[in-house]
Amino acid sequence: MTARNWQYGVALLALQGLVACSGDDAPADARVNDTAAASAAPSAAAPLPADAPLVVAFGDSLYAGYGVAQNEAFPAELQRALAAAGTPADVRNAGVSGETTAGGRERLAFVLDGLPRKPDLVVLGLGGNDMLRGLSPTETRANLAAMLDVLKARDIPVLLTGMLAAPNLGRDYADAFNPIYPELAREYDAALYPFFLDGVVTRPELMQADRLHPTPEGIDAIVGKIAPLVAKQLNN
Repeated sequence: MTARNWQYGVALLALQGLVACSGDDAPADARVNDTAAASAAPSAAAPLPADAPLVVAFGDSLYAGYGVAQNEAFPAELQRALAAAGTPADVRNAGVSGETTAGGRERLAFVLDGLPRKPDLVVLGLGGNDMLRGLSPTETRANLAAMLDVLKARDIPVLLTGMLAAPNLGRDYADAFNPIYPELAREYDAALYPFFLDGVVTRPELMQADRLHPTPEGIDAIVGKIAPLVAKQLNN
């Protein structure tokens, strides 16, 4: 076990029984954020060109903006970063706290059908709540694959952001869970960012008190790594 994974395991072990990504236990501001996110709300940012690409950030509380202002959430920060880098895009927040892959599978078509047009890219990040609940990795994989099937059928490119199993769940669970994202990315020819919280979860100053959700500064650090991948996909 690497030092990074050990620290990650300690952080998740403290919250394992609480399932901290649950929307039911979210503070009021987080629930308000999720209400907007559920309908793929536009991110608050400067005016965009009429022909700006449409990006949907479809995930759980890590996307929805749990514990932070909506204009500090991952989709809003991603939109600002893309604009600053010369690739302005309309990034819609379709994150919902507490979402499992099963919930995302049920919700995806509804969200896509409610958009003004077909997205140029979907950034897909689900599975963390499955892991926190100890759900079967087989089910997680099947649900993610079903979502990727929907996006493939609609000819929508995907950037998949992955998750790692907490080491305290055991080697067998990790061996089944951790390969899901890279294997599905290869199978569906999707771009991949292997671990959404990479370089952040092990730095307490970049994590909220629950030690599972990043602070605004942590979100900025994540966006700094993911934005170039999104820009690359949009410019292909």
